Amino acid sequence: MLSKVKACILQGLEGCIIEVETDLSNGLPGFNIVGLADTAIKEAKERVRASIKNSGYKFPVSKITINLAPANLKKEGSQMDLPIAVGILSAGKIIKNKINDICFIGELSLDGKITKIQGALPLVISLRNNNIKKVIIPEENKEECGVIDNIDIVPVKTLTELVDYLNSEIEISSYKSVYEDSFSDFKYEEDFSEIKGQAALKRAVEIAAAGGHNLLMLGYKRKELLIQLLQGFQSFG
Repeated sequence: MLSKVKACILQGLEGCIIEVETDLSNGLPGFNIVGLADTAIKEAKERVRASIKNSGYKFPVSKITINLAPANLKKEGSQMDLPIAVGILSAGKIIKNKINDICFIGELSLDGKITKIQGALPLVISLRNNNIKKVIIPEENKEECGVIDNIDIVPVKTLTELVDYLNSEIEISSYKSVYEDSFSDFKYEEDFSEIKGQAALKRAVEIAAAGGHNLLMLGYKRKELLIQLLQGFQSFG
């Protein structure tokens, strides 16, 4: 029995779509992951096994082979837990509906809870840019991912909830964050448009304001204006 599930990994700040191929076959029971997986992904075997069992599903007593394609690309990150578990459940016919058009990202705890991951925002943006229409994410990542347009964000809390959703037994609405632009009506008495040139100095002021750093300016006649801008940025932030 073979299943294919879409996942995503980060390469720098760009996401790459990974196809998780799961094969259940006769033979000596085992659980192997191939395709240049890092330590976090190899350790997913135990998290996935415990999560499936503790969610009330039977873990297949079969020879399980997980291939992460493309095989020549190094994969890393705990967000591969969820697609691996979904691949096993789909190959074992516990998930009955087709899931080819959905991408899954999420880490699993031993009790079946889907926990927050790092880097969810660039992952979902990359999926949107690669024409993926729906992505399953952890509930705790919904606020940061819900601001992204043109992709359905479906937050889930547990593996059981996800299986019921994929089998059309429950409904989970797509999530969209309500973002209010609090900066549009904010006015400064002075701004950078009053300073001609000095690109490097203005960049230094931006960095100092963002990080709350000290700033030393030498030989600039209108330091007062830059100091006022810097203080305004810090008081607003």
